[in-house]
Amino acid sequence: MRFVVQQHNPKYEVRGLHWDLRMEMDGVLKTWALAKEPVKAFDAPVPADQIDDKDLGYLSFEGIIPEGEPGAGSVAIWDRGTYLLKDRVADQINLLFQGRRVKGVFVLKRVEGKKWLLARG
Repeated sequence: MRFVVQQHNPKYEVRGLHWDLRMEMDGVLKTWALAKEPVKAFDAPVPADQIDDKDLGYLSFEGIIPEGEPGAGSVAIWDRGTYLLKDRVADQINLLFQGRRVKGVFVLKRVEGKKWLLARG
């Protein structure tokens, strides 16, 4: 299955610069907004907020989201590749990423609600 990490610099959102991890799953792109670059998870868990699913077209999207639309600002593809879903239960997803920058085993673990942590597995 495919994944993309997009560096998103919205103009008007409180979140500010962040990275959107989007993974092809269940016919959509499951998406988490990461507070730091995913490779920072090599050292310590990275906060990840689960946000709305996106359609598969977002796998290749980069450019400018126009003012007045949600997330208005710049989007650039930071990494992309494939991943292997090793295990998925309600509060934890174990993954093997095979990207240019994001490589290796990672875990997404739910803290509560839509709050997750991305960590090296």
